[in-house]
Amino acid sequence: MNKDIDAVQIRDLLSDGADIDARDEAGRTALLIATHGNRIDIAKALIEAGADVNAKDRINDSPYLYAGAHGYLEILKMTLAHCADLKSTNRYGGTALIPASERGHVDTVRTLIEAGVDVDHINNLGWTALLEAIILSDGGERHQQIVGLLVKAGADINLADRDGVRPLQHARSRGYGEIEAILVAAGAI
Repeated sequence: MNKDIDAVQIRDLLSDGADIDARDEAGRTALLIATHGNRIDIAKALIEAGADVNAKDRINDSPYLYAGAHGYLEILKMTLAHCADLKSTNRYGGTALIPASERGHVDTVRTLIEAGVDVDHINNLGWTALLEAIILSDGGERHQQIVGLLVKAGADINLADRDGVRPLQHARSRGYGEIEAILVAAGAI
């Protein structure tokens, strides 16, 4: 998609019969390309015209999954309002909640939890959103907030990784005292 194109031009192309879910050589739709660039205006025009928010490219990204993983909250909310598949998974077998948690997108995590994404979904690495928010983070404020949100949402605080290591053990081994305190207060062992 031309980065100079605007929403009006998109609407014109669609009214002239352009295929809204046409794909490029990588299997990306115009909506996914707009999502990659966080082009809210174009994404809105496409979604309102009926673009598929769940259409996956060759690496299993969809507009919904990509917006969630990258913290593109406005586009994410639009996809959720237009039937995003909350059980959809990326190439790592994770829901949108898992990379959002790992990358520290607090508002995105909150939005996905409120939408009903499974907080205990396990990806191909054997990790949940809670585990990724600890294992792949710096333990800072954003990840502390995310751990708190996941705990409050009912995440299984004792669900171990494939090696049997629980979230509390990961937090302690990394010296993440604030995260450790959140988990202990919630009854983690």
